[in-house]
Amino acid sequence: MARKGSSTRLTSSRVSSLLLSMFATFASFYVAGRLWQESQNRVHLISELHRVTGQGKSAISVDDTLKIIACREQKKTLAALEMELSAARQQGFVSKRNTDDGTETKKRPLVVIGIMTSLGNRKKRDAVRQAWMGTGASLKKIETEKGVIARFVIGRSANKGDSMDKSIDAENSQTDDFIILDDVVEAPEEASKKVKMFFAYAADRWDAQFFAKANDNIYVNIDALGSTLAAHLGNPRAYIGCMKSGEVFSEPNQKWYEPEWWKFGDKKSYFRHAYGEMYVITHALARFLSINRDILHSYAHDDVSTGSWFVGLDVKHVDEGKFCCSAWSSEAICAGV
Repeated sequence: MARKGSSTRLTSSRVSSLLLSMFATFASFYVAGRLWQESQNRVHLISELHRVTGQGKSAISVDDTLKIIACREQKKTLAALEMELSAARQQGFVSKRNTDDGTETKKRPLVVIGIMTSLGNRKKRDAVRQAWMGTGASLKKIETEKGVIARFVIGRSANKGDSMDKSIDAENSQTDDFIILDDVVEAPEEASKKVKMFFAYAADRWDAQFFAKANDNIYVNIDALGSTLAAHLGNPRAYIGCMKSGEVFSEPNQKWYEPEWWKFGDKKSYFRHAYGEMYVITHALARFLSINRDILHSYAHDDVSTGSWFVGLDVKHVDEGKFCCSAWSSEAICAGV
């Protein structure tokens, strides 16, 4: 009886081993088949990809490459011609372009001048209008023929809507030559914000090549300004003016006191910036100020603030003596009055 039980167990073990071997063999065949099928699919996909893209060659042919190089060379030539044309502009400053049907297209302004003025400065504004800015038809003529747009820039009274605000509104209704910044309070401590908001407003409204800040106590030579700016049309990030740097005044009783004097280092010296009576920035820099207006810090003086906004940027500082308004000559752009 013992031998019979042992023989039964041995037979059962052999059957199990045989079944396990058969299962392993079938599994190996199945896996090998799947791998072979996957490899065939990949070969087919690669061959189709080569057929579509030109048998594995680059999608850009030699002819296309030569065309791209030729276009780049033409672009360089065009840029050089534009710079030569800009340097040659002595009058008019903005070329007239015609469409195919002979009608004249809208000209891009050369410069927008923001003349900083105050609520009680009507006499100064009238002097500016009479001396160089013009009014009515003469103002429009400067815009169309010279490409120069000039506007007085002013904020609102601390008591918004009072008689001073109404007086400005009445004056503007007659002259139509103001930029009124409703979000700026007309006060000395708001001067930097006022200049920043002017640049932002003007860049959003006009597609001019340059934007200039000026005071309402200077005379501007439009012809000299135009010819000088035309020479810088090839520089997209130019900051042009009578450049200076100097002492930072840390005593409250001093005229040019800077409350944040400690930010300018132990020697208390300002970085290079343009003198505040008049300076110019390009369209790209004005757009930068417009986009970042809410995060740009302002110091006590607008000229220092403007210089600080360009520290760290790839900006070309152009020290142009013609913007030194105190040194008047026949070629000067501005002069104090």
